[in-house]
Amino acid sequence: MGKIIFYEGRNYQGRHWECSSDCMDTFRHFNCCNSIRVSGGHWVAYEKPNYMGYQYILGPGEYPEYNAWMGFNNCIRSCQMFPPYRGSYRMRLYNRPDLMGHTMEFMDDCPNVYERFRYRDIYSANVMEGYWIFYEHPNYRGRQYFLRPGEYRACGDWGCHNPMVGSFRRMRTQM
Repeated sequence: MGKIIFYEGRNYQGRHWECSSDCMDTFRHFNCCNSIRVSGGHWVAYEKPNYMGYQYILGPGEYPEYNAWMGFNNCIRSCQMFPPYRGSYRMRLYNRPDLMGHTMEFMDDCPNVYERFRYRDIYSANVMEGYWIFYEHPNYRGRQYFLRPGEYRACGDWGCHNPMVGSFRRMRTQM
């Protein structure tokens, strides 16, 4: 059973709220979020309600301030628990929208997309198996984007405003 606890203050201080299921709008439970404890499951926290805005992937552990989860600010407005997955991983990346252009298939983590794919811009993706995290910069840094199995015909489909994908990794129960 998964559980995430959001605290308004840093270092687990102030008002807090415990959550054990998806929540489309956390605003009625807390005003800001400066620290988080994940005691079970893996979670995707979103900057805006309805699972929109910047995304933060959180595994079990303690996050005493928003910088610890690569947060850009102290605003968390929705969250979803990541379902356990132990199968295989496979996806195709494309350098054009609508699953067009040069393509390359991946089944493992990639710390530098340009070195492997020779393209800096990823406009579309087809996630065939597993759950993946895209990062804005190489070496798993910058903004994060959570991708479930399915077709993403434009980078906006995974929440990105520009097609830059610097690195990606498989979302596993042990990160």
